[in-house]
Amino acid sequence: MRTRPCWRALEALIILGFFYGIDAQNADNIQDGRNETISTITLTVSRTGGNQSSPLLYGAMFEEMDHSGDGGIHGQLLQNNGFQGFEPGITAYKPVGGVSIIQDDLTPVSNAIISSLQVAVPFGTTGYVGFANEGYAGVPVTAATYQTSFWVMGGYSGTVTIQLVDSINGTVFATQNITVESNPQHFTFYETSLESSPAEDGKNEWQLLFDGAQVGGSFLNFGLPQLFPPTYKNRTNGLRHDVATFLEASRPRFLRFPGGNNIEGLSIADRWIWNQTIGDVVDRPGRPGNWFYPNTDALGLDEYMWWCHDMNMTPVLAVWDGKSYGGIVSGPELQPYVDDIMNELEYLTGPPNSTWGSLRAKHGREAPWSIEYVEIGNEDDLTGGCDTYPDRFTQIYNAIHSKYPNITLIASHGNPECLPAALPPGVIIDLHYYRSDDDLVAMFNQYDNVPRNQPLMVGEWGCRNTSAERGQFWTYMRGTCAEAVYMIGMERNSDVVKMSAYAPLVQNFKFTQWSPTLFGVDSSPGSLTPSTSYFVQKMFASTLGEKIVPVTSSTGFGPCYWVASRTNSTFHIKMANYQGQNQTVDVVVPETKSGTLEMISGPEYAGNLPSDVLLRPEIHNISSPYGAYSIIIPPWGVAVLAVT
Repeated sequence: MRTRPCWRALEALIILGFFYGIDAQNADNIQDGRNETISTITLTVSRTGGNQSSPLLYGAMFEEMDHSGDGGIHGQLLQNNGFQGFEPGITAYKPVGGVSIIQDDLTPVSNAIISSLQVAVPFGTTGYVGFANEGYAGVPVTAATYQTSFWVMGGYSGTVTIQLVDSINGTVFATQNITVESNPQHFTFYETSLESSPAEDGKNEWQLLFDGAQVGGSFLNFGLPQLFPPTYKNRTNGLRHDVATFLEASRPRFLRFPGGNNIEGLSIADRWIWNQTIGDVVDRPGRPGNWFYPNTDALGLDEYMWWCHDMNMTPVLAVWDGKSYGGIVSGPELQPYVDDIMNELEYLTGPPNSTWGSLRAKHGREAPWSIEYVEIGNEDDLTGGCDTYPDRFTQIYNAIHSKYPNITLIASHGNPECLPAALPPGVIIDLHYYRSDDDLVAMFNQYDNVPRNQPLMVGEWGCRNTSAERGQFWTYMRGTCAEAVYMIGMERNSDVVKMSAYAPLVQNFKFTQWSPTLFGVDSSPGSLTPSTSYFVQKMFASTLGEKIVPVTSSTGFGPCYWVASRTNSTFHIKMANYQGQNQTVDVVVPETKSGTLEMISGPEYAGNLPSDVLLRPEIHNISSPYGAYSIIIPPWGVAVLAVT
C-alpha cells in the first residue's frame, strides 16, 4: 500500500500523461462542465454491440494495517497474545487479585512463541487470582458461544476459570471451569468453550483465574491465550463471522494479499515470510509489521486461501521480490528468494505427494489450490526500488512463467522508467491512486485511449484528504461521488481494466493509522460501520453486466457521468451526479418495462461515522411500458438503474 514510514507522496500526473496519454484538454472540459446550465440529459442504451467486461473488475485488497486483521476481520480477540514484535511488554494484560505479572523471556512456549506471561503469587494468597487481557481496546461480547484456549506451565492441579467480564463494574457475562494438571517442566495446552450473554458496550476483558492458595510463593506461566467468537464458515482460526459476512455482502470478486507495503518488511529479515504464517499458530513467530504494531500472522497464507474459497473470490497473490524498507537484494543474491517463491507456489498448487504440497495436505487442504494471478512486489517505483526492479521482475517472471505458464504475472507499478523495456505479453500493470475528489473526477477518461493490448489493474485507490496525510478522515458524499465517477470510467473500459480494489479495506476504529477505509469495527456492539464508499462499491459490484453496451447521450460527460452494461435481458445503468444541483436524466432502454432504482445521496460533506450510519442507499421499484425512465439524481448522488 502506501510508503512507510514517511507516507506516500502523491504520484505526479505527468507520469499518467506520459504512459497513458491523458487528454488534458478533455479533462479540463470535464471539470468546466460543472458550471454549465443544468438541463435534462437523455441517455439511450443500445441493446447490441459493446465490449466484454471483466468479471473481476471489483475486488478487495487486504494488508495488515489499522488492525484490519489482528483486531479486525480475523477472529482472535486477545491482543499481544504471543508477545510478538519489538518489546511488546505486557500490553493489554493486567493482574487480577494480588498477583504480579511480567513478560517472561526465559520461558518460551515454543520455538516461535519465545516468551510467556509469568503470574507470581505471594505467600498466603487465598481465593482465585490470575490475569486479564483487554483485547483490542476491549473485547466484543455478544450472546454467542466463544472458543478459548491457552498454554500453561507450572505445578498446578485444580480448576482454572475462564470468564468474560465487564472491565468497569465486574459483571460476568460468561464463565467456564477447566480441570488442569499442569507440569512444571513443559507447557500443556487446554481449550474449552463458553456461552455468553451480551454486554452493553465494548469495555470488557477475558480473565483466567486459578486457586491462589495452591501457588502461593511461586508462579505459573501462561502462553498464547486465544478467544474466538463464531467464525465465518465455522473455520478453525477463522475470520469473525460478522465482519466477514459484511465484506461478503459487497460482492468482491478477488482478494489481493498480503499487501501492500506490509509484505515488504521494515528490513529484509522482517518481510512477510510465507512459510512462517502456516501451520499451528504456536509455530508462527509473527513479525514487527510495517504499520507500527506487531503482526501475529495468525491470519496467514492458508487462512487467506480459505477466505478466498469461502467468499468465491479469485486469489491475487503478492510475492516478495527483494525490496524492503531496510534494504534491497537483486541479481544472484535474489535467487534464494526466487526459490522461496517457487516453494510457496508448490505449497499452494503442488500435488499432495510433492515436497511442499504434502505440507499443505498436512495442514488440512489435500487438493491443490488454483492460483491464476501473482503480483511481483509492491510499488517498486518507490522507496528505492526503481533501478533494480526491471531485473528483479524479469528474474522472478522467468522462474514462475517457465514452470507455471498459465499464471498471469502482475507488475507492481506503471512507471515506464522502472519497468523492463518490453514487458512480456499478458503482464498486467498495477496502478495505485489516492487522490482528492476533483483529481479523481479529472481522471475519469484516463483509460479511454490506452492500448487495448496492455491489461491494467488498479490495485489500490480511493478518495482521501490529500492535504493532510496523517489524521482520521471519513468518507463523504462528494468524495464518494467522485469515486463513482472514476469507477464509471474504469467500467466503461473494463476490457482493459481487469481489476480494481478500493483500499484500505477495513480498520479497527480505535487503531486508525490511515483513513478512510471501506468499513470499520471496534469492540462495541453494533460498531460495524459501512462508509458511503462501501455502499457504492456494493452497488457497482452487484450490478456488473457481462458486456458494456453503447449509450447515445444528448450531452457530453460532466457533471453527470454514466455507463451501461447488460447480462442477457437485464440492463444496468450507473450514474453519478458530481455537482451541487439536481440532475434530471431520461434513460431509454428499448424493450424493457420495469426494474429497480438504487440511489445514495446526501449533503456534500456528509458521511457515516463509527457506529453512526447516517447515509445508505434507497431502493425503489420503477416501471415504464415504453422503456423510458425519468430519474432525478440529487446533488452528489450515485444511482444504479436495473431494468429488464
